[in-house]
Amino acid sequence: MKDELFAWWDANARDLPWRFGRTTPWGILISEVMSQQTQMSRVVQYWNSWMEVWPDAASLARASAAEVITAWGRLGYPRRALRLQECAKVVAERYRNELPRTYDELVALPGIGDYTASAVMSFAFGERIAVIDTNVRRVLWRTFKGEESLGGATKPAERRLAEALLPRDARESVKWNEALIELGALVCTAKNPKIDEDPWAGHNRFYAAGCPHMGERRTRPRQSFKGTNRQVRGIVLNALRSLAGEGKSSLPRPEVEKLWADRIQLDACIATLDDDGLIEIAPDGSLRLPR
Repeated sequence: MKDELFAWWDANARDLPWRFGRTTPWGILISEVMSQQTQMSRVVQYWNSWMEVWPDAASLARASAAEVITAWGRLGYPRRALRLQECAKVVAERYRNELPRTYDELVALPGIGDYTASAVMSFAFGERIAVIDTNVRRVLWRTFKGEESLGGATKPAERRLAEALLPRDARESVKWNEALIELGALVCTAKNPKIDEDPWAGHNRFYAAGCPHMGERRTRPRQSFKGTNRQVRGIVLNALRSLAGEGKSSLPRPEVEKLWADRIQLDACIATLDDDGLIEIAPDGSLRLPR
């Protein structure tokens, strides 16, 4: 099965700018953080622009918060941008601008969890470690257990399966991780798997069983974006990002109030943006990005 997966990867892997040894460990970390809950087609453009301006931790650490939030653009969950900068400051100061090479040190960095630390260990440093995201869990659980991989945090049984199947050779383990993530993203997808294109279709117990309970999750149904606090927060941030192009530093309160009709919801969202450190509120009610 390993040979089938590797042959598929060699023929179908997307040519992303951070793959195939073309970037630094820091560039790989940036790509992993940006890719969380974001379509890859959107990430590439932002990653290229980001790395051109801030190619290492030290350069990002020196940037202003306003620059970082603006550059994050529409990637979503902008708090990640500030956490990345916090991470950059630690890497620049504590590790002399080089990412630490152990899992424990990586996962202790601001904003870095198990998946990102594991991905950096594998893809940047070539270490043998299971990289487990939603795609990997879905591919392995469907193929070897014949069941849908449900939502929520990674379960002990899913981790044991991933670790048991990981090739012993470190170089092969890196390729295995990359290929599983790609297979789950492109072929063994949540709702419309391309069974005819799956290199493991002949071994996949889930397909053989007729894809029982496909796409089910134990998590709450995804909320529509329209009208949500997340949409309002995005509207406020986008308005503040555009100020630099207009030669302004802050958005007056009357202009703020035009952004959203529901004043109560608007003020609540402004308060959460302030709590997250994404904006600053002046005494007169005007808003600006943090400096």
